Amino acid sequence: MIKVNQKDYPWTEGLTLQQLLDKLNFTFPLMIVTINSKTVYRDKYACTQIEDGDDIQAIHLICGG
Repeated sequence: MIKVNQKDYPWTEGLTLQQLLDKLNFTFPLMIVTINSKTVYRDKYACTQIEDGDDIQAIHLICGG
C-alpha cells in the first residue's frame, strides 16, 4: 500500500512515478512531487520506482493574479 496525498492506493511491483501520475490523471503542467519528503524532478519521473509504503505528495501549482 502507498499513500498519495494522504489517500491509500494499492502498490504494484515495478511501478514508476510516471505510471502512477498517469494512472491518477495528474497531468498538470506545473507540479511538485515528493516521495517520503524528497523532491523528485520531472526528468526523473519515468525512472523513479515507487516502493511499498512510500508516501507521495503531488501538488499542482496554480498561477493567479
